[in-house]
Amino acid sequence: MTSFRDLLNAARATIREVDTTGAARSLDERRDTVALDVREADEYEQGALAGAVHIPRGHLESHIEGRVPDRSTPLVVYCAGGTRSVFAAQTLGALGYTDVVSMAGGFNQWKNEGRPFVTPRTLSPEQRNRYHRHLLLPEVGEVGQQKLLDAKVLLLGAGGLGSPAALYLAAAGVGTIGIVDMDVVDDSNLQRQILHNVDRIGERKVDSAKKTLVALNPDVNVVAHDVRLGADNVGDLIDGYDVIVDGTDNFPTRYLVNDASLLKRIPVVHGSIFRFEGQATVFAPYVGPCYRCLIPEPPPPELAPSCAEAGVLGVLPGIVGSIQAMEAIKVILGLGEPLIGRLLAYDALEESFRTFRVNRDPECPACGPDAGEIVIAEYDQYCMPHPKVAGTGGSSAN
Repeated sequence: MTSFRDLLNAARATIREVDTTGAARSLDERRDTVALDVREADEYEQGALAGAVHIPRGHLESHIEGRVPDRSTPLVVYCAGGTRSVFAAQTLGALGYTDVVSMAGGFNQWKNEGRPFVTPRTLSPEQRNRYHRHLLLPEVGEVGQQKLLDAKVLLLGAGGLGSPAALYLAAAGVGTIGIVDMDVVDDSNLQRQILHNVDRIGERKVDSAKKTLVALNPDVNVVAHDVRLGADNVGDLIDGYDVIVDGTDNFPTRYLVNDASLLKRIPVVHGSIFRFEGQATVFAPYVGPCYRCLIPEPPPPELAPSCAEAGVLGVLPGIVGSIQAMEAIKVILGLGEPLIGRLLAYDALEESFRTFRVNRDPECPACGPDAGEIVIAEYDQYCMPHPKVAGTGGSSAN
């Protein structure tokens, strides 16, 4: 009968081992080398090699490809004493990883020798339970969830688009959610603005939104901006945020946000709705097109009535706002392909999605190579960029 010792010796014969000195040399000399910690979560929380990728041994086969997709990546695998890492190295070899070593003596010996280590930031037991479905995704995991908890997203509007976007961002654990809105809750809002309810009619929308989001997830810090968004405050309002989710419904404000986001280099997740149709895209400053590349100047008012004038199906902003939340999370985590340079158009009556390519306009007066200095000032109905007046210094958001 085969014993554990027999299995260990057989596995050790198929892999490469190095001592702690050799492991330290590999990590120092080869910057692409990854330290792979295969201990359990409670062990990892006590201390780990700096920058280590943590995958408990029991999840190694299912998670390694998502965390280390390149099978030629040099890996230094370690556990507490050097036994589990032997079996992990053997498994990695079977999965096609070609440059794997197991660190003999494990983390215990590394620590006893006085070598440097860190105490990793970890999620609380309550957070592990709350975000468990995220943690199961190799593309998110604990590192991604911590990025979400550290992220700051500014929502422009707590209405039809802002409501679903805010709810899903809060549920996902985005740590700071700012909301700009100076309106009050009205009975006519409740057909689509699901942040609010009949008991909140007459309340400030930002206050109502904060109550809903904090009740949904106490991890989230909701910052209420009960102000009108204008040229005098747009720079200060958006400063420090990682992503802007734009749910505004008028052209002057959209152009104002566009120009300020270019100055601050903050990506904007744009959404718009009309009757049974919606659109979404991501404006990444100087990476993809900006709002002025997409719509150089606003259409005549008679061709672009507001939802208050033309109506909107209540479910529609829920769909578009949810897409905006998804795009914001993708931008934060660097996941997939955000809608940069692409306009997603949704038709509720056809139940169809279409994607249109949008290129940067080389003659764009805001982000083009020959564009002048961006000056932030209130826009009239034409929404054209303001020229810098010689000798005045303009009105900049900087």
